[in-house]
Amino acid sequence: MTVCIDNAQHPLIIDSGAHCSIVARNYLENHFPNWEKQLLPTKANSFKRASRKMTSIGTIIKEEIIPHRKSNIRLNPEFVVLNDAHIQGFLLGTDYQGMYGIDIYNSKNWHITIGTNKEKKFSLYIYQISSQDPLEELPNEFREGQFSTALKSKQKLSLLKILRKNRPAFAIGQEPLVKIKGHDIELYLDVERPYPPLLRRPPYPASLETRKEIEKHINELLDLDVIRNIGHNEIVKITTPVLITWNNGKCRLCGDLRALNNYTRADRYPIPRIPHALDKLAKAKYITKMDCIKGFHQNGVNQTSLNYSESYVIWTYMSTQGCHLASEMHQPTSKG
Repeated sequence: MTVCIDNAQHPLIIDSGAHCSIVARNYLENHFPNWEKQLLPTKANSFKRASRKMTSIGTIIKEEIIPHRKSNIRLNPEFVVLNDAHIQGFLLGTDYQGMYGIDIYNSKNWHITIGTNKEKKFSLYIYQISSQDPLEELPNEFREGQFSTALKSKQKLSLLKILRKNRPAFAIGQEPLVKIKGHDIELYLDVERPYPPLLRRPPYPASLETRKEIEKHINELLDLDVIRNIGHNEIVKITTPVLITWNNGKCRLCGDLRALNNYTRADRYPIPRIPHALDKLAKAKYITKMDCIKGFHQNGVNQTSLNYSESYVIWTYMSTQGCHLASEMHQPTSKG
């Protein structure tokens, strides 16, 4: 049935099989922001439901108003707050049913009577007892995420809304990689043509295993539309070799752009000082320490600089990025 608690409607479940009145902690967190200030200490007890054990963290008193067309009834029960229960609303057990003289009747419609007045009937609606924790209703891709135990349910849901809104930034598998617009990298060289031999280097010798890994990584970048094959009729001005680095049995494709970095003008964008960055983050609601998957791949190279960022491998040319301007580029991009 529906009752009024703190000027809001809440479901009240009357259970003749429960020996005490209980409420789930998750429900209080979602509907009563200051519930912890009203929490009363109690002896720690364990409760069983089917094969599960639930622990109590205290009790809370909530005045309930049961509406009636003639006159309302006020109840003042004390509920045991269970830490890991999943109940949608408040559950009134036999402890207060006997105290207030609540009897349940099943005629044409379910109803209850309170006290000795059997003529005054209150309609009783059966609410389905289901999980109140909304995190359990999440799609499978979110269920694998791990959240800090310090976060409350509302905070977790708020965080998930941000992740959903910016889901393309965390694309995985076959999902398309979103591109950042308006912050393409522009490269300016300190030398003119003809370029020195260091800027036109042949590919490094590679073993059969390394070649397979290079091909695997390049095909992945081609599928993500991060790089492209260069046609036979295109003029290649500068080439830099690629190499494979190994760490803990995993490999990574890297472009050897050391020579290009020596001939590239550095960006003069000032990197902000840590105290200034912390001041700007003072009112931030979300601060992330994770890197977006292939984050730098989401920022493109300007058309005028594509010829400077071509990497040469055994079987093809590819146009990509990885120069020393990456960190400077990331600062204005993150602000924009």
